[in-house]
Amino acid sequence: MDLGRHRVACARFGGPIAAIRDDSKIVQLFAESARRKLLIFNSAGILLASAIWDHPGGRLVGMGWTDEESLVCVVQDGSVYRYDIHAHPIEPQLSLGIDAADENVVECIFWGNGIACITDAARVFCIPDLKSPRPCRLCEAGLVPGDMPLCAAVIEPQYTMSGNVEVLLAVGDGVVVVEEETAQRQGDGIGPLQKMAVSPNGKFLASFTHDGRLLVISTDFSRVLFEFNCEADENLRLIRSSLPEAVEACIDAAGHEFDISRQRTLLRAASYGQAFCSQLQRDRFREMCKTLRVLNAVRNHETGIPLSIQQYKVLTPPVLVARLINAHRHLLALRISEFLGLSQEVVIMHWACAKITASLAIPDASLLEMLLDKMSLCKGISYAAVAAHADRTGRRKLAAMLVEHEPRSSEQVPLLLSMGEEDRALTKATESGDTDLVYLVLFHIWKKIEEKDPLEFFTMIQSRSLARDLFVGYSRYYKHEFLKDFYLAAGQFHLIEQAQKMFLETKEHPFEAKAAEEHAKLLRLQHELEVTTKQAVFVDSSVSDTIRTCIVLGNNRAAMRVRTEFKVSEKRWYWLKVFALATIRDWDALEKFSKEKRPPIGYKPFVEACIDAEEKNEALKYIPKLADPREKAEAYARIGMAKEAAEAASQTKDGELLGRLKSTFSQNTAATAIFDTIRERLSLQGVS
Repeated sequence: MDLGRHRVACARFGGPIAAIRDDSKIVQLFAESARRKLLIFNSAGILLASAIWDHPGGRLVGMGWTDEESLVCVVQDGSVYRYDIHAHPIEPQLSLGIDAADENVVECIFWGNGIACITDAARVFCIPDLKSPRPCRLCEAGLVPGDMPLCAAVIEPQYTMSGNVEVLLAVGDGVVVVEEETAQRQGDGIGPLQKMAVSPNGKFLASFTHDGRLLVISTDFSRVLFEFNCEADENLRLIRSSLPEAVEACIDAAGHEFDISRQRTLLRAASYGQAFCSQLQRDRFREMCKTLRVLNAVRNHETGIPLSIQQYKVLTPPVLVARLINAHRHLLALRISEFLGLSQEVVIMHWACAKITASLAIPDASLLEMLLDKMSLCKGISYAAVAAHADRTGRRKLAAMLVEHEPRSSEQVPLLLSMGEEDRALTKATESGDTDLVYLVLFHIWKKIEEKDPLEFFTMIQSRSLARDLFVGYSRYYKHEFLKDFYLAAGQFHLIEQAQKMFLETKEHPFEAKAAEEHAKLLRLQHELEVTTKQAVFVDSSVSDTIRTCIVLGNNRAAMRVRTEFKVSEKRWYWLKVFALATIRDWDALEKFSKEKRPPIGYKPFVEACIDAEEKNEALKYIPKLADPREKAEAYARIGMAKEAAEAASQTKDGELLGRLKSTFSQNTAATAIFDTIRERLSLQGVS
C-alpha cells in the first residue's frame, strides 16, 4: 500500500490507523476499483475493517481520531462523518453549519473530542465536544480571504482560563489566538512558524520556525523555555559516572526501548549494578519489569498497539484494558488485568456479552455451560447484567437460566420483572426479605394487571405472607379501595358459605346446597395445604387432583385426610395413588402398595402405569398377576415380549387375538414365527 497516495490518520496511544485514497491527487488506479474505500488497520498493519466512501459534500479535507477511538471525517461543505473502529457509521451526521458550507473548509485540526476547521474565507468554525455537538463560529481573526495561516494548533478547553477552546493561527511573524468572543495577537517576532504542537497538558507550545529553529514557548507566550538551533547542532551531553544514577539510567532506557533483547540487556545491567547500591529503591526495577511485560504484550504484531512508556502512563492500565476489550482481545485483556491486579469483571462480562451475540447457532444449554465456566472465575460478577444482554438479543431462555445464578436479589428481581417473570420475581423478593424489593414487585404487578384481573394479583400474594402483609399495610394508609378489593377477593370462602345458607333456606335446592358446602370445605382444606406445604398448587383443583398432588409431594397423611373428608371410594383411591406414584417414579412405594391387600381394581392399572412410564422391568412385577389371559397377552405385547404374549394368547384360544398381536411384531421375523407356530398348534386342536 503506497501511503503517498492516501490520506492517513493515526490514533493516539498506538491505536488504529485510518487510510483512504487521496482524491486531491491524480493517481493511477491499476486494478483497483474507482470507488474509494475507507480502510482501518491496527498499528501492526493488519486490516480491521473497511467501508465504501460514498458521502456527498465535496473532497475529504481531513480526518482524525477522538479519545474514544471514533474516526471523524470532514468534507469541504462542513459535513462531519463519524465511524467506529469496525468502520460502522456513527449517527447522527453532523455539520459545521450553513456558513461553513458556503465558504468551503480547507483545513482541520482535531483534538481529544473536538474539531476546529478553517475555511477559504479565513474564518474558524468549531465543534468543542463531539459528545454534545454544538457547532459554533469563532471570532474573526482579522485575516482577509486568501491570507491563510501558515499552520494552526488548538489548546483544549480544559486547559484554558476561559474554559473555551483556543485556536492558535500562525500569521506573519506571530500567532493569533482565536476564541468565541475574542481574537488576540501574541508572540510577535518569534516566527514565521511553519509547524506548531501543543503539549498534552496545554501549558507549552513547540514550534518550528522558517529558519530552522525549534522553540518551546509557554502557551501564554510570556517566555521562551527552550531554543535549539537544528543547523548548528551544538547539543552537549553530560556523562555522570555515579553508580545509582547509572542504574536509574539503565532502567529508564529499558523503559524507552522497544527492542526486547535490548530491554533485557539494560535490565541485566541495572540488576547487576543495584546489587552494589544500598540506597537504591528496588521497587522501581520490579515495576519497570512489570510495565515492560504489559507493553511487549500489546506491541506484539497480533495486537498491534505500539505504545511508548510515556503514552502508557498517560493512558493508564485500565484504559488500555478497555481498548483491548473494545477490539475483542479479551484473553490478553484478562491476562493483563490479572497480572496488574485490576478487576477482571469488566473483561469477562464484555466477553460473555460478545459471546452471546456471536453464538446464535449454539444451543442455550451448551452456551450457558461455556459462560459459567468463565464467569465463575470472577467472584461478584453480575450475572444479571449478562442475562439482560441475553434477553435483549432475543435469548429469553438463556437469560432465565443465567439470572438463576445471580446471588444478589437487588439485581435479580428487576431483571425478572423486565423479562415478564413476575411470579418468580415476587418469590425471589420475598425470599430475600428486602421490603423495598417486595414493594417494587407488588407495584409493578398491580400496575400491569389491575385493569385486567385484580383477582389474579390477590391470589398471587395470598400465599406469600410478607407480600400480603406489606400490601395490606400500604393499602390501609394510602389506598383504602385496594384493601376493600383484597378482602372481597380473599373472602371467597365466606361467599360460598353464604350461598350454601341461601340454598338451604329455600329448601328447593338440596343438591346445590350440598355442592356449595363441599366446595367451601374443599377450598378451606386446599388453602391449609398451600400454607403448610408452601406450594400454591391446590386451590381451585378437584378432589382427585388434590389427592394426586398430595401423593406427588410425598404428603400421604394429607392425601388420606382428603380421602376421608370427601368419602372417596376405595377403587378411586387406588387408581389415583397408583398413577401418582408412577408419576414420581417411586416404584418401591408402588410395589409395597400393591402388596397391602389384593387391589380392588386388580393389577391392570399397575401394569398400565409402569408401561406408560416406560419401565418394562417394573411392569413385569405385575403382568404375571393379571387374571385375564387376554389382558396378560396384550401387556406382554406392549413391552415387546413376543413369546410370553403368544403363550398367554394361546390360553384364550382366540385366533383373532393371535393375529392382531402378531401384527404388532410385523417387523420381527422371529416373533411372527412364534405366533404362526401357536396358531398351527391351535388349528390342529380344532380351534379357529
